[in-house]
Amino acid sequence: MLKTRTVTLFILSVAFAVGAAWIANNWISSQKTTVAKQEKVGQPVVLAALDIPYGHTIERRHLKVVMMPEDVAPVNSFRSVDDVVGKVSTNILLPDEIIRTERVSDHLEGATLAALIDPEMRAFTVRVDDVVGVAGFLLPGNRVDIIASRSRGKGNVSSTTLLKDVKVLAVDQTARTDKNDPVVVRAVTLELTPREAEKLAEARGEGSIQLTLRNPVAEEPKQVAKAKPKRTYKAAPKVIVIKGTEWQSKKVPM
Repeated sequence: MLKTRTVTLFILSVAFAVGAAWIANNWISSQKTTVAKQEKVGQPVVLAALDIPYGHTIERRHLKVVMMPEDVAPVNSFRSVDDVVGKVSTNILLPDEIIRTERVSDHLEGATLAALIDPEMRAFTVRVDDVVGVAGFLLPGNRVDIIASRSRGKGNVSSTTLLKDVKVLAVDQTARTDKNDPVVVRAVTLELTPREAEKLAEARGEGSIQLTLRNPVAEEPKQVAKAKPKRTYKAAPKVIVIKGTEWQSKKVPM
């Protein structure tokens, strides 16, 4: 009797152990499946893995891919590293920044500078020196105002701001820099519209030009339209006409 009970208890223990192991295994498998499904939710988005300087040709080591929910991933981002490798950065890209189509450009045949120019813009080079303007404090990517000076005769010189908020594409023959220190240059290449390029060429032929460095976050003050003065009308003079015992007031036409 004792032996039979012992065997029964042993069989039950083994059965319970097997059942517990089977339940635990199924639970672990379900958790792995849930995690795998969560990881697959969303879509891949390409990010900068490290600092990418302005005007730099992007390499594979500069990039990484993360998964993002579809409603969070920007529509103008890239899905594959291969779509970004070989492009040129048109802005400074920081680590973990999403690579967007507006911040890179295709590097086609020719110099890197050509890839930095907006399709509607033109590159225009002007000569400067380390005394006039801010030639010694310019870097690619800075923004400047352009001042044109003209001689009016008898020693009189007039200066006007010809163009504002102009982007510097390159200094000398350098369209990119990995440093924050300015360098002394002899020529600056600017990004202008065709009409602005014509104006600058004309101003350069009539006198000298200078560059003034802008703060990148500076905004132009909004011009408030002046209120037009109200027109005032003078009251027409009146005369009194007396006829006998009657009188009447009449306005005299102006």
